[in-house]
Amino acid sequence: MDISYRDRRLEKLGNDSGHAIRKLGPVQAKKLRRRLDDLGAASNLEEMRHLPGRCHELTGDMAGVFSLDLEHPMRLLFIPQDDPPPTKHDGGLDWQAVEAVEIIAIEDTHG
Repeated sequence: MDISYRDRRLEKLGNDSGHAIRKLGPVQAKKLRRRLDDLGAASNLEEMRHLPGRCHELTGDMAGVFSLDLEHPMRLLFIPQDDPPPTKHDGGLDWQAVEAVEIIAIEDTHG
């Protein structure tokens, strides 16, 4: 899957392990690297459902945003790059058609 980043700060965290360790700590940086590697290796978003990290779509005011667990309580947040995102006949997101995502944040969504 193709991965892009909302801003340079996130891109540096995603692409520079030393920087990620300094900013996030070694455990969080390792989880981030693992999740980004999984995203990059997946051919589409559907494959992420079966990998560690509990990939799921958020609800409420964050509907349309996806979350992957990092070290509790932090989450890797991303959106499909397609605008509008691909949908099924019932109106739900077609996870198999999502082949590119944009990383938008690393944060605690419950805080």
